[in-house]
Order: sequence, then C-alpha cells, then structure tokens
Amino acid sequence: MGPGAPKALRMLAGIPLLVHAVKRIASAPSVGLIVVAAPAGDVGHVAELLAGVERVDVVAGGATRQLSVAAALRAVPAAYDVILVHDAARALAPSDLVESVAAAVRAGAAAVIPVLPVVDTIKRVGADGEVLATVDRSPLRAVQTPQGFRRKTLVDAHERAVDTHTDDAGMVEALGVRVDTVAGSDLAFKITRPYDLVLAEALLAVDSALG
Repeated sequence: MGPGAPKALRMLAGIPLLVHAVKRIASAPSVGLIVVAAPAGDVGHVAELLAGVERVDVVAGGATRQLSVAAALRAVPAAYDVILVHDAARALAPSDLVESVAAAVRAGAAAVIPVLPVVDTIKRVGADGEVLATVDRSPLRAVQTPQGFRRKTLVDAHERAVDTHTDDAGMVEALGVRVDTVAGSDLAFKITRPYDLVLAEALLAVDSALG
C-alpha cells in the first residue's frame, strides 16, 4: 500500500478498513466476541475507532502476524470453543461466509478454510525468469479468511509452531491435522494495493445503491 498508516487503518469510503471488517464480522449471528490485535502503540486509538461496536476487545499484537494471532487467542475466554481468525485487509468478507466457516467447525471439523478456485494459468519460473513448467491449476485453491478452528487445535498449533507461517491453517497442517474447506466469497478479496481500494469502494457503492 506504500507509505502511510498501517494497512488496517487506511480509509475506505472515509472509514478505516478495520472498522469495515469488524462491523461485518460482528453482524454474523454466530460471533459472540471479537478480539482485535492492534499495533502496541495504537491500542487506545483502535479501541476508540471500535467503541461503537459491541463485544469487541483490543489487545496489543506482536511483531508478526503469527505473534499477533497468538496474543489475541490468549485474550479469548475459555468458554469459546470455536475460534475464527480473520484479516482486516479482507474488509468486505460477508457475514454469510463467517457463518459457513463457523458451521463447518461446529459440525466437527478441527480446521476449516474458505477457498476459491484458481482461475489464472500458473507457470513455474526459474530464478533467471525462464518458464520451467505450466502448473496444473485444477487442484489449486486460493485461500481466504476467516479461517475457523476448534480452540484446542489452534492453541496446540501456536504452542508447537517452530517455523513462521503465513496463515494459521499452515500451522495446523504442520501438526498433521486435517484442514477442510468451504466455498469462499469474491467479496473476501485481500486489499493490498491502491487498486484494491478503488475496487472495494466501487463494491461498497453498488451495495449501498442496492441496499
């Protein structure tokens, strides 16, 4: 996203991405509590931004995504057995996607991730830029959030992690635990570039016009 505020605090239609994400998650009937891991120096500011949303706690995150998730997980009361991990950058993820993931965990899955088929042709390329092979994309899936877990599964994964992982499902896979999938949503795309903000604003405008 270039220089400036942390990505989660960038504005989308005049509102920080984080606020969009939290409000959409909070609208899902299954969600009883949201714990936000914020940069240590921004905990107070983030708490103010989310003051109008019920059932939200804000804690100081860590130096990496993995450490931030671990910090948030420690703040979740023991009564919650189903844990969802979500990225604020997927600010438009709809509540029905949240419900789909939560339902799959409640139905017995230890870990569940939302996925979409890969639609682009994928090439494996060497260090010098030469195309080495065309990869069969039929078994490939793009992974989204929220990802859902049984609490014990996620706690075990964080306690036993020896490497850095880009998502929590990868940590669970490393334990040899099965990870299941549900259908993802086009709205749950990751906002990582200025272009993505433009697309998100357009989608919000359409949603507002239809609503």
